[in-house]
Amino acid sequence: MQNNDFRAKQFMPFDSLKGFYELIKNEEIIKQNKKSLFEDFYNYLDNQLKKLKKGDNVLIEYYYNDEYIQTNGTIKKIDEINKCIYVLNSKILFDDIIKIKLTK
Repeated sequence: MQNNDFRAKQFMPFDSLKGFYELIKNEEIIKQNKKSLFEDFYNYLDNQLKKLKKGDNVLIEYYYNDEYIQTNGTIKKIDEINKCIYVLNSKILFDDIIKIKLTK
């Protein structure tokens, strides 16, 4: 029986490059730089944010972790003191928002 165990271990896969594939996978993610917006566009976004209230359904595109992502959901809270908005389970800083749209 011990001979069979040894023989089975001979044919087990061996990862000679342990950790290499994980490193390559992480490098495949293309990091995006945060866009600089014109002052007119900041004013436009500011006006859009002022129109929003808790319970509104919105589509928001924003910068997070070196990429732009979209969240679609209901506003849970608007925190004007800390300049952030809570949609679903996401805390989104006003300065990171590049697009906001009311949805139904």
